[in-house]
Amino acid sequence: MGEEFVIQMKGITKVYPNGTVANQDVNFDVKKGEIHALMGENGAGKSTLMKMLFGLEQPTSGEILVNGEPVNLSSPTVAISHGIGMVHQHFMLVPSLTVAENMVLGMVPKKSGMLIDYKKAVALTEEYSKKFNLPVEANARVADIPVGMKQKVEILKALVRGAKILILDEPTAVLTTQETAELFVELENLKKQGYTMIFISHKLNEIMEITDRMTILRGGRSMGIYNTKDVTPEEISRLMVGRDVVLKVEKEPAQPGEEVLRVRDLEYINEWGKKMLDKVSLSVRKGEILGIAGVEGNGQKELVDMLFGFNTPNAGSVKVSGEEILGLNQREIRERHISLVPEDRMLYGIAATASIEENLISDRTANKELNKGILFNMSEIHKMSDQLVKDYTVLCKSAGQTIGSLSGGNIQKVVVAREFSNDPVLIIADQPTRGIDVGATEFIRKKLVELSRSGIAVLLVSADLNEVMELSDSLIIMCGGRIAAYFEDTRDLSDELMGKYMLGIEQQTPEEIRRVCHE
Repeated sequence: MGEEFVIQMKGITKVYPNGTVANQDVNFDVKKGEIHALMGENGAGKSTLMKMLFGLEQPTSGEILVNGEPVNLSSPTVAISHGIGMVHQHFMLVPSLTVAENMVLGMVPKKSGMLIDYKKAVALTEEYSKKFNLPVEANARVADIPVGMKQKVEILKALVRGAKILILDEPTAVLTTQETAELFVELENLKKQGYTMIFISHKLNEIMEITDRMTILRGGRSMGIYNTKDVTPEEISRLMVGRDVVLKVEKEPAQPGEEVLRVRDLEYINEWGKKMLDKVSLSVRKGEILGIAGVEGNGQKELVDMLFGFNTPNAGSVKVSGEEILGLNQREIRERHISLVPEDRMLYGIAATASIEENLISDRTANKELNKGILFNMSEIHKMSDQLVKDYTVLCKSAGQTIGSLSGGNIQKVVVAREFSNDPVLIIADQPTRGIDVGATEFIRKKLVELSRSGIAVLLVSADLNEVMELSDSLIIMCGGRIAAYFEDTRDLSDELMGKYMLGIEQQTPEEIRRVCHE
């Protein structure tokens, strides 16, 4: 049996120090010379599983066999020595160096002492480029080459280092349709030469086209291994996005008031020339939660970036309470009582080395009640911070404690306490409970419902199907930078139907979608 499989991962479990379970008892077997898809939504545990196979992470329990032999993949160097290479979604190339220099980085052919034998590096690059039919320009600077070529360089780099098994993490995420078609020809070519590939993706049409077998993960567990030709897109969609309803959210029916957020014909083309937002229009009214569902990478992040001034769209308008907010900076946006719970709390939500108190008041330092002339009114600041810590049940010694020393759930409670307590008219909640414990999750979800019922407009972006379906009053599904569907009422919505729209199997008519504008 070991002969047939080049990779066998048995009973793999990964628990992080903060208690997050990324993989639970996963079995993953890959046959020699196949293209094997690893599928699942973001957060399903795909990347963690592959990081363990490439030696970047260690399993908490379980074993890994390569060519039938048990191995301890303690680092990427060990993984490479066993013939495993990884092409990361975010390329690991040095932009200022040439393609040839990147190709031999870390395994440099030397002429004398420390000097790189550049000629040899170029010759090696050209030899492999020809052998594997992956055309690259050896002397071009990586910063100057198109993204499709960068990916070829990454694949060649792995092959030069002796990889026989390639892990491709979301390889088409940044490619145009033409580049994707070229990549598929190249992967088929590698397969003919006896190479094995693991293809991480959530794009159904690509999986159906290029892969032989697939393993589907959901919530860190395996939903089984299938022959690609034996499963329908509908079945895959059900296995991928079917949800386990864990937390029921009790909420009164919404009674929406006037329009608060008005987005019309928003378009955005990213730095690689890919259209990430394609004429997106929507409205959010007082007292309602409008959810945005979709497999990640379909424009949700870009939409939030536009709404909160992190980026500028190519066309369209965004009004809050009738006022155009495009072009305003973050301070001006906050002055209009727009709050954001950001997707990445560590990067955008907090200053990790500052205290809980400093993080809580960071958006309101100009408020009159917190100032005494040119000095801060410290007693008022302490009073307000202590009250928020209490109201939001933040577990800490005191509000003077450094925020970075808290658990993920408590850090998120601090972010939420700040964003929810500044008298918002609109709350944009982007993945508000990602990676936090059940207690904090339940608390934040209840708070969102409570605030929406008090008359605040809430736009909820979440990759957690359970969350978005339980919390939202109405819902849009994004696919390929567009709104693929709008549901006025989420109560009778099935996972199966959602899966079809999320994965692009179905699309509503423009008339049905326009209803999200309430015009």
